[in-house]
Amino acid sequence: MDRTESLPAQTRPPGGAPADPGSVLLPGHDVPLGRYTTVRRLLPQRQRRMVGAWCFVDHFGPDDVAQRPGMEVPPHPHTGLQTVTWLLDGEIVHRDSLGNVQPIRPGQLNVMTSGHGIAHSERSPAQHPPVMHGVQLWVALPDPARAGGPGFAHHEDLPVWRDGDTDVTLLVGELGGERSPAVAHTPLLGAQLTARGAAPARLPLRRDFEYALLAMSGVAEVGDVSVEPGSLLYLGLGRESLTLAAAPGSRLLLLGGEPFEEPLVMWWNFVGRSHEEIAEARADWAAGRRFGVVADDVAPPLPAPALPTTRLLARTRHGEILR
Repeated sequence: MDRTESLPAQTRPPGGAPADPGSVLLPGHDVPLGRYTTVRRLLPQRQRRMVGAWCFVDHFGPDDVAQRPGMEVPPHPHTGLQTVTWLLDGEIVHRDSLGNVQPIRPGQLNVMTSGHGIAHSERSPAQHPPVMHGVQLWVALPDPARAGGPGFAHHEDLPVWRDGDTDVTLLVGELGGERSPAVAHTPLLGAQLTARGAAPARLPLRRDFEYALLAMSGVAEVGDVSVEPGSLLYLGLGRESLTLAAAPGSRLLLLGGEPFEEPLVMWWNFVGRSHEEIAEARADWAAGRRFGVVADDVAPPLPAPALPTTRLLARTRHGEILR
């Protein structure tokens, strides 16, 4: 998906980063995506740039697309990241410069690894379901994976189990003794939680992970905090478990991971480490180098926006600027 925002530094007192910033409810904001889709961007934010290696979280829908084209994002490039796509409703066709043409439907997971460079497009098929609803997330790749080759995987068989009144679908990582087949390059967790009854759910967590929870539909209660669609509850580090209550039918997304310590420069569709690296990726895309041609998509590729007039600066996960 196309990203164009600049990222301000996080405002916080000087000194070392806190061991556990605690729970913070973060409101999302609307961002147009392509011609027909608006997403709620939940990461990055001024107060919180990352959760583990998760560095972008976009939640879209539910949108009525019965008389509309649905998602229409033409070919565009990526470096230094993985895209993770999960649908609750609808259908999207992924096409990439490795030659993959893969529809994704609810209950299936797409993971694209950019490595040093890949291009892809995301479109609803001409005959598509009437509602589109889902999330797309980015995972920052560590050294040396970000300099490696690109890849793509489609997973239709994910671990699913019932825990009391909650159905758990494991997208990425490990939880409750189960392990996802999706490849992650840092310790990471992504899981959908679907409330089937009113009984609270209690999930085991890792103390060395930081976590966040978003409601894709319905409402969740964590302590005295209500999490509704359009907000992200950052849960911090040091938790051994999470107890939450949700209205029956609510669908939640739990994200977690070891804190990602490598500083990042995030600009447009690129995740890098320096201004020069981002500028080189932009120049390669403009010149038709490195990223290849997206299979079976004749639409003109998205042009890269102009680089800002000031130098792009690397930031830590806490927002500190490295010069």
